Amino acid sequence: MTIKPLADRVVLKQVAAEETTKSGIILTAAAKEKPQMAEVVAVGPGGMVDGNEVKMYVNVGDKVIIAKYAGTEVKLDGEEYSIVRQSDILATIE
Repeated sequence: MTIKPLADRVVLKQVAAEETTKSGIILTAAAKEKPQMAEVVAVGPGGMVDGNEVKMYVNVGDKVIIAKYAGTEVKLDGEEYSIVRQSDILATIE
């Protein structure tokens, strides 16, 4: 099964959260923050959204930084994905 986003939506796969801090302290599941870095898996076509023309600037495979609590989390075939609006993407990582 595949996820095909509509309008200005983007499907992201979360990058693994840090298991340890820089000083070597191992984090429990409750102490881990939701990762803000993700990889783009699928991109919607853009088009008219709320009366405005939206052009898609991200591409499949891009690494991005997203807003901390943005989007909707979905589990499909054992994998976890987030579906966000393109406007919730703060930056691309090159």
